[in-house]
Amino acid sequence: MASADLGCHPGRNYLDSKLEKRKALIYELISSKEYRPMKTKEIAALLQIPRSQRVELQQVLDELMNEGKIGFNKKGQYKKKKIRVLPKNRYYTGTFTANPKGFGFVELEGEEEDLYIPKENVMNALHMDRVQVQISPQKAGQRREGTIVKILDHGITELVGTYEKKPKSSYGFVVPDNPKFTKDIFIPIEQGENARSGDKVVVMITNYGQRRENPQGRIKEVIGAEGTPGTDVLSIAKASGMPMEFPEKVLRQAERISESLIEGDFQGRRDLRDWVVITIDGEDAKDLDDGVSLTREGDLYRLGVHIADVSNYVQAHSALDREALKRGTSVYLVDRVIPMLPKRLSNGICSLNAGEDRLTLSCIMDFDRSGKIVHHEIAETVINVNRRMTYTNVKKILDKDEKLCREYEDLVPMLEDMAELSAKIRAKREKRGAIDFDFPESKVILDENGHPVNIYPYEQNVATRMIEDFMLSANETVAKEFCLAKIPFVYRTHENPDPEKIEQVLTMVRHQGYTVKKAGHEITPKEIQNVLGQIEGSAKEPLFSRLFLRSMKQARYSTECIGHFGLAAKYYCHFTSPIRRYPDLQIHRIIKDTLRNRMNEAKKAYYEEFLDTVAEQSSVLERRAEDVERETVKLKKAEYMFDRIGETFDGVISGVTGWGVYVELPNSVEGLVHVSSLRDDYYIFDEENSRIVGEVTGKSYELGDKVRVRVWDVDLATRTVDFLMTP
Repeated sequence: MASADLGCHPGRNYLDSKLEKRKALIYELISSKEYRPMKTKEIAALLQIPRSQRVELQQVLDELMNEGKIGFNKKGQYKKKKIRVLPKNRYYTGTFTANPKGFGFVELEGEEEDLYIPKENVMNALHMDRVQVQISPQKAGQRREGTIVKILDHGITELVGTYEKKPKSSYGFVVPDNPKFTKDIFIPIEQGENARSGDKVVVMITNYGQRRENPQGRIKEVIGAEGTPGTDVLSIAKASGMPMEFPEKVLRQAERISESLIEGDFQGRRDLRDWVVITIDGEDAKDLDDGVSLTREGDLYRLGVHIADVSNYVQAHSALDREALKRGTSVYLVDRVIPMLPKRLSNGICSLNAGEDRLTLSCIMDFDRSGKIVHHEIAETVINVNRRMTYTNVKKILDKDEKLCREYEDLVPMLEDMAELSAKIRAKREKRGAIDFDFPESKVILDENGHPVNIYPYEQNVATRMIEDFMLSANETVAKEFCLAKIPFVYRTHENPDPEKIEQVLTMVRHQGYTVKKAGHEITPKEIQNVLGQIEGSAKEPLFSRLFLRSMKQARYSTECIGHFGLAAKYYCHFTSPIRRYPDLQIHRIIKDTLRNRMNEAKKAYYEEFLDTVAEQSSVLERRAEDVERETVKLKKAEYMFDRIGETFDGVISGVTGWGVYVELPNSVEGLVHVSSLRDDYYIFDEENSRIVGEVTGKSYELGDKVRVRVWDVDLATRTVDFLMTP
């Protein structure tokens, strides 16, 4: 295709036009019948764009990508995205997503592509409103646009922001933390709840206003003065809608539960108080819901996984139970824990504290010398934990630390047998194809003012892996028994990855020179494990592991027993953490109803109807918890790096995009080196090989490359870090 086909002089028109005109020109080119997919360099050559002006071309292509109008093929070449033409004389319904610049998009119900809403057509819609839209007349080469004609429902009723008030004024405003909520909230003085200027607050919207009016609201809660310890983290949690305080009725119910066991509590239970049971957790853990025991007779290992019987104290449909279902999970933020159950239960009555009689559900499994389970039993039990151990000390004992081996002399043989059994279980799981990405979590150390003073990756060790192996074994064993018995249940499922996404990763792996054997359309866990085995120990191992992980679907709760892809397990559930996960608590009730012969047809019908709600709601709440946990860590990472602007660090390229490369530091902080900051050449994105390449010098930055960077900028509002490459 010749440049003359565009009906203009490409070089001059491209340079002289504004961004929208440039976008229209490029989109017209990519949409034309004669166009074949091209990379940035080829488009620049076709349009005769000087090398010095190609940053602007890349900006245009990035804008078109962000708007969903163009995309990449497998070779990293730009192509037009197919958008179904909708009749313009019809109305459509969807959810509005606002952009801080004033425009937005509507996610149409039943449509894959979003509808672009120009600023002048937004009407008075606010972020997350459910709206009715009309399709605008669409010209060739233009994106699909619409006009909001009616607001059906407001999606946000409360939000978190900063209260601002001028001295002696009779009103104030709340500036939302969420930049997508583009209007400040007007607060009459009588609705201010004594908030002071600069306070972080929760505001309830009472009037959404008109086109030229701000919404109006009242301050529901003052979180704290901006900058005071904990206010920033608490603001993120509050903004998610996460319940923080327990209702009075729930707390009263928890207070009425006796801390002492009575004779009736032991009826129908196996008394295992003479068994040697230990807990192994992190140093700061307070909600201890699992204990382990191990005895050995020749080649037979008898492993006991003993789980707190929370269902004995939290009755179905009680105020405690309804609140637990509402929360779904405990949330572990960077500076606090938001528990699923009141602390009287989670840290006290239900927690398997050493030296205390505790009611439990036990999964007792016999393993042969190969690590295969040859017999198991699930029972209601009572235990008394002998010792509260930590991962750190158990690792040191297994590493033959003399002082600790003397202190825990009576437990050393059992711990050594546990490590031996753990290795057998893990080897068997790996043999069937289970995938172990082994990503270290970030540990953020805060001072007394909530300021980050250190960040480091929290690595797994022999002790953490040991407990993981034992818990996985119990979860699989319980799931298998109830699946085969066809009893209504809640499973933890992980579906096969999307074939297209996984193929993109495999293509990148092949280009790095590794062998990939893939039988059929869908990949198996064993095949991914084989690839990870090839790259193990290389600089690219953590990066490709992350790419594989991102290509997979999220695990979720389900009433269907469809297996767990990542674990290569046919049966799997969450049984081992009822103090902090609602599905586990629900599973305990099902187990006890079955053990006590109460699982009649009426009970089965009840569970079949109720468990779908448990599975769906718990999955949603788990995502919310993960998002909030991740955002609080990102906040503290950004705050940590803000104090280090101008400093240099060694890092590894962890991601490559058309707009730059992401670099991860040894402390797990990740930042962006924008392509526009690389002034020594014009760099072209080579998606196929996960790199950017200098057009003149041929210099490249590839996934996994070790680089040295300088902290250039930190945006605390967006929690992002920008780097510059240094020699």
